[in-house]
Amino acid sequence: MNYYARPVARLIDELSKLPGIGPKTAQRLAFYLLNAPAEVALSLASSLEEARTSIRYCSVCGNFTDEDPCFICRDGRRRQDIICVVERPRDVVAMEKSRGFDGLYHVLHGAISPMDGIGPEQLNIRGLLKRLDGREVQEVIIATNPNVEGDATALYLAGLIRPLVPRVTRIAHGLPVGADLEYADQITLSKSLEGRREMN
Repeated sequence: MNYYARPVARLIDELSKLPGIGPKTAQRLAFYLLNAPAEVALSLASSLEEARTSIRYCSVCGNFTDEDPCFICRDGRRRQDIICVVERPRDVVAMEKSRGFDGLYHVLHGAISPMDGIGPEQLNIRGLLKRLDGREVQEVIIATNPNVEGDATALYLAGLIRPLVPRVTRIAHGLPVGADLEYADQITLSKSLEGRREMN
């Protein structure tokens, strides 16, 4: 039995397709939008339409942008000799928020995952190789996620680009600041040991 008018049911159904949104949350969001002033819903619809029509991939790095190339690739103050490779545009945001990197980025748009039918040819790897060809890039940082797919992608990329640049590095993974060793899982501890550095 359907408890909602058809437009409400459709709205709930569409909202529940969003990642992390279950039926209860979708219902709550739908009722909020229906009870809010009309401008709230119309502004949301307008911003979605604008984002879908104006946002595209940067032709240089593959990040989301409304101008090509993106503002990061156009920024002459950033280091041009170092490229950080990430899986998704949201990873660029995470790196930028850390304020610890002032080079350029390259977005792969995924990771190698044979189980999901994603091989190297489905990723933005050709674009990376093109960027490295004939450029004075001194280091490529591979910042894929610390999971099976991310590690497989990192190994594959390292093999491809090692002959092209003097230095290929992988971000360290391990214990967060303030964590207790007794609560860390085995993988986190082993990654912490692998990523250890000399103390000065």
